[in-house]
Formats: sequence, C-alpha cells, structure tokens
Amino acid sequence: MVNNKIQIIRDNGMKAEAQAPIIVSASRSTDIPAFYSDWFLYRLKRGYSAWTNPFNGVRSFVSYERTRLIVFWSKNPRHLLDKDGCLDYLQSKGINCYVQFTLNDYVREGLERGVPSVDNRIETFKNLVDRLGFGHVIWRFDPLILTDKIGIDDLIYKIEYIGNKLKGYTEKLVFSYADIKNYKRVQSNLIKNNIHYREFTESDMNEFAFKLAKLNKDWGYVLATCGEEIDISKYGIQHNKCVDDDLMIKYFHHDAVLMNHLGVDIRSAGLFSDEMMVIKKKNNKDKGQRLFCGCVVSKDIGEYNTCPHLCEYCYANSSKETAVKNWEKHRINSICETITGE
Repeated sequence: MVNNKIQIIRDNGMKAEAQAPIIVSASRSTDIPAFYSDWFLYRLKRGYSAWTNPFNGVRSFVSYERTRLIVFWSKNPRHLLDKDGCLDYLQSKGINCYVQFTLNDYVREGLERGVPSVDNRIETFKNLVDRLGFGHVIWRFDPLILTDKIGIDDLIYKIEYIGNKLKGYTEKLVFSYADIKNYKRVQSNLIKNNIHYREFTESDMNEFAFKLAKLNKDWGYVLATCGEEIDISKYGIQHNKCVDDDLMIKYFHHDAVLMNHLGVDIRSAGLFSDEMMVIKKKNNKDKGQRLFCGCVVSKDIGEYNTCPHLCEYCYANSSKETAVKNWEKHRINSICETITGE
C-alpha cells in the first residue's frame, strides 16, 4: 500500500523512513517529463526522493524500491524519449508506465507560451505511442477555457484539428471545464495578465458536450471528463479515472505485484479461451482527491510552484515569479533530493 514504510539511506548518509508506493504519479503538481526528467531519472537510480507537503511544509521521503507503475503527466514529454532516459531505465527494470499528455491549442491566444507548436507536440504524441504502445498515451484537452477570444465553437475547431491528427494513436480524450472562481490565484493571475475569461455555465457545458459527441462519430474515442460534477453521459461522455486501475489491468495484467496491490485476480475464462476473467476484490479509489475524481491511490512526487511552462491559467503555480525562482534553484542543484534543489 502507499503508506507502507521502509528504511532508506539518504544522500548525506543518514537513515530515514520513507513511503514505498506501488503506483507513483509524476506529477499532477508540475511537469516532470518536460523539465525534471534528468532529476527524476537520477532519483530513480538513487532509489528515493524527498517531497514537501504543500499544506504543512513537512518534508518526507519516497522510496522507489517497490514501485511497479508510474503515471506521467505532461504538456511536452519529448524528453521521455531521450536515449538512456527515463523510459529506457524503466524498461530495464520492468517498471510499467503510461502518459497523461495534455495537448491543448491555445497558441494564438498566448495562454501557453512555454510549449512547442501544436504540430510538434502531435509528433511527440505519435512517437510516444510508437514507443510505449497504443493505449499507453492518453490525450487530454485540459482545461477548456472560455474568454473574449475563445468561444465554444473555437474550442471545437481546435479539438477537431488535433483529434483528426491523432486518429489511430489514441483511444481516449479527457477534458475538464475551467473552474476559475474556485482558484483565487488563477483568477488573480488571469486578471493581472489581461485575460478576459468567463465561467462555463451548465448550458455551455452541455452545448460543448453535444458538439464534441457529434465530432466523435468519426473518431470513436472514449470521451471522459476529469473531476467534473456534471453528468453528460447522455452524450456518451463518462467520468474519468486518470490514475486508472482499469487501464492498468488492461495493459499490465502480467505484473502480478501490481495486480495483487490492486486486489485483482486474473483468471482464464475457460480451458479453450484466450480471454481473461477479471475479479476486483477491493475499491482502490483515492479518497484524498476531489469528490468527483475517480483516480485510484498513488503517491505524487511533484511540488507546486515549480513549473516553468508559465501557462496563464495555471493552478499549480501561485505566481510565475515563484515558479521561475524554484526552477533556477533546481538548475543549480539538479540532483538534489527535492525537485526544488533545496
């Protein structure tokens, strides 16, 4: 379980107690593949990293000794493909992974100035699928945001372009509606940077869902929302699990340790059948996440205020200045226990 503890030897030679998660999330809090892949690879080889709780400032340690699966989250994960990089190392150790790839298009509006062009990222997406396999890279258009320059039809147009390019490379599209009013720092940053946003109404959400479902008749993707309360299942859109035990069972059922952790029995459907019979013996939902988040339990190893993408709507940075300062500290001490170099 995620709370199992083991003893580690830190870089300074001192002993410490560390969590030893089976499933690691890297990371909801920052873009590790884009900016910290070398740090993460070093820490994987070293066997642990340190993590600071954003609510109480307490530092703890995470051991990778028992890790069987890593969920990567990124807007630009091309460094995962580097020779002798993270993917090569994970493969050599038999550790499973998949990628939550946020591939938006806010280029014209300048909301994501720190990411490469859309076509560049589409190419990275395809290269990752070629490397990891179909179904191991999930497309996210997240969040959907409405402004004085972006309407629902604009979002549909942007999604249509990317969706057409990714046919044959993904089986799912995950999205969420920007909920600015609940993130005061995001609200402040948007106002400060002269971004004239507006909140999604329920009518807006339904209109978008209807138009997306119409597009999907040509694609056949699984459509899912991330952490959204609204029920739009009438359009064929489900609630998502981003850290997803069903995906793990589908693609990594050969990993007995991972399946045992999930409480899953895999049995043959019959003497003359190649099909599997899956028996789930427990509920793995992470109760520490948002109410409508379907993710199973994992340990996130990233930290807020460390992502230099500097997207205008970012919820993970309290300010661009703080994120840049932390990035600069990391570059001075890039193999430190912590992602911030402290």
